Amino acid sequence: MDPRREAKSSIDRTRRQLFQDCGIGIGKIALSSLLANQAFSNEKVNGETGTTGLHHPARAKRVIYLFMAGAPSQLDLFDYKPKLKQLEGRPIPPSVIDGQRYAFIQPDAAVLAPQFDFQQHGQSGAEISSALPHLAKVVDDIAIVKAVHTDQFNHSPAQLFINTGSGIPGRPSMGSWLSYGLGSETKDLPAFVVLKSGGSLSGGSAMWSNGFLPGEYQGVPFRSNGEPILHVKTPSGISTDEQRRSIDFINEMNRHQQQSSGLLSVQTRIESYEMAYRMQSRAPELMDLSTENKQTLKQYGIQAGDGGSFAKNCLLARRLAEGGVRFVQVYHSGWDHHSNVQQGIKRQCQQTDQACAALLNDLKQRGMLKDTLVVWGGEFGRTPMVEASAALGRNNGRDHHPQAFSMWFAGGGIKTGQTFGKTDELGFHPVEDAVHVHDLQATILHQLGIDHERLLFRHTGRNFRLTDVHGKVIQQLIG
Repeated sequence: MDPRREAKSSIDRTRRQLFQDCGIGIGKIALSSLLANQAFSNEKVNGETGTTGLHHPARAKRVIYLFMAGAPSQLDLFDYKPKLKQLEGRPIPPSVIDGQRYAFIQPDAAVLAPQFDFQQHGQSGAEISSALPHLAKVVDDIAIVKAVHTDQFNHSPAQLFINTGSGIPGRPSMGSWLSYGLGSETKDLPAFVVLKSGGSLSGGSAMWSNGFLPGEYQGVPFRSNGEPILHVKTPSGISTDEQRRSIDFINEMNRHQQQSSGLLSVQTRIESYEMAYRMQSRAPELMDLSTENKQTLKQYGIQAGDGGSFAKNCLLARRLAEGGVRFVQVYHSGWDHHSNVQQGIKRQCQQTDQACAALLNDLKQRGMLKDTLVVWGGEFGRTPMVEASAALGRNNGRDHHPQAFSMWFAGGGIKTGQTFGKTDELGFHPVEDAVHVHDLQATILHQLGIDHERLLFRHTGRNFRLTDVHGKVIQQLIG
């Protein structure tokens, strides 16, 4: 445990300059102290594979977060409600709606039945949609959380909220908080890597931003096709020795500026140059799948010539995690089904289901699942009522539903083979073990050895944390 992490102050430039101009060395002492606070612990716990974490022994060393942007319909994938079949075509009772407003439908919109059959699977007997045949085979390796709710009902703020704890851009992302608290397991790769597929993201790059944390904690987007990282490759005609000498010269200039100004941002700049240099060889090596055997590629469903597919990104996530990356965020968009929810879900599941199951099996076979926390989910759920609009050309879709949606967790000390939480007979409201987004964030941090109430950063005169002033660890999920 490192109490220095519990309240780390941001010292403005004017104050540092004042101390340094006094000529008594206080500025340099303060700078050295602040830089020393960046140290982190990565020791073994009683000979086990978990790290000490920051505040308590960790159950997970790393996270792979599979973010399904656009909001998958829980009612067609995980939360089976036969009552919806009975009421299909009728309006939802007003007592259920309770004055709720929606983005694209009226409160009295008709009920839409589940679009897929459900069956029980595994020893746990979890009910899984026929749209997820591969996940159904590994259902005992996951924990399904059914009663998740959020404060946001539009895509951009909801995606920001679940990634950063705030619906407003400018806050540090979860991966940045983890990087800040625990540091990196490797010197050759960033602690936080982002992979994307399926199209654009409503929340944009603010979802992996460092916010007000130092710049080295920002998520680094890797491309699964072409150059892994833009603007890092050594320019044509420049030798390795020349590149090294250039970086050494730039770093020397930066150190001189740091000594004269006392700016911590200069240290970040130095570290970014060094990291970029080390990644020039390490990143392309990890992104090259030619070393993977054909059986592994087949297991994930990766086809010859695949570019930036979700399946490829899942395999890359395993390789990055194996290489020491602490937080891998795999974004896949295309789940926003305001029309023809059946075909939309079928298409998305064809792109993602096999790879999700393959990732769990792959991690398990390599002995990595026990200390790798895998998270799957979107930003909110979908309504039990149908969305239909001739003017917008929509039919048989579902609108945004923040009151209740489903996610699943695996590995990293999670008690799997369980379904946690329950919604009412229409899938509208949580009725048992409701889970807020801040609770999910607190639990993820907890599994990596972090007390979410104690990982703080002082900014604009107050202490900030990922979960704001909310959140509690979901103890029932922990094995």
